[in-house]
Amino acid sequence: MLNISNLKKSYSGKQALKGVNLSLDRGEIIGLFGENGAGKTTLMKCILGYLRYQGQITLDGQAITRKNIGRLSFATSEHSFFPNLTAKDHKEFYSAHFPAFRSKRFDGLLEFFELPAAKLVRRLSTGQQNQIEVILALCQGADYILMDEPFAGNDVFNREDFYKVLLGILEPGETVLLSTHLLEEVEKFIGRAVLLRQGQILGDVLMQDLEERGDTLMSYVKESYQYKADRVGKALSQLSDDR
Repeated sequence: MLNISNLKKSYSGKQALKGVNLSLDRGEIIGLFGENGAGKTTLMKCILGYLRYQGQITLDGQAITRKNIGRLSFATSEHSFFPNLTAKDHKEFYSAHFPAFRSKRFDGLLEFFELPAAKLVRRLSTGQQNQIEVILALCQGADYILMDEPFAGNDVFNREDFYKVLLGILEPGETVLLSTHLLEEVEKFIGRAVLLRQGQILGDVLMQDLEERGDTLMSYVKESYQYKADRVGKALSQLSDDR
């Protein structure tokens, strides 16, 4: 289990995370949702040890160090691949550094996305680079796979097909934490939804519970955020009055 207790993080005196408590079990696919600036990326970077923080983050009761960091992988739109290497080079590098690297899965996903194995990654399109990023995270052999807006630059068909492939290739012990704004796209692929707002957990619900009460993810998010449906009408009315 990945356990986060009373996690706090500040930037220049402004709190980005305000005492976050969250537990992720093995085998879950969790959607992490929130407005821009809610703290989603900061949360993931704290888990990975990229940022200093207050609080406690443990993996099966142990602090995350060099000894167990390989059990976590990260796919980010900021990119963590080596731009001057090819996909084939990345496979060799990851195979040498991660004993549990999934070579067969890597080859299958490369073929699925129709990505060239011998072309420098920096010469690929943004969408293709994001695909390489996701493939590496999925093939590292990690138990917990963190994805932060990984599908930027990919069309809707690629994204939908990928979600289906993701469900098909994940093994029972693999956990995915997926941060995205595409709520309606991922609704039927995730098993749990966690909502962040202004650095705090606003909601945490199983998709099965939403389905049983006839609710949708979008309506749950709007209710949790106390979304005001008339805000657009009021804004347009005020703008019209200014003419």
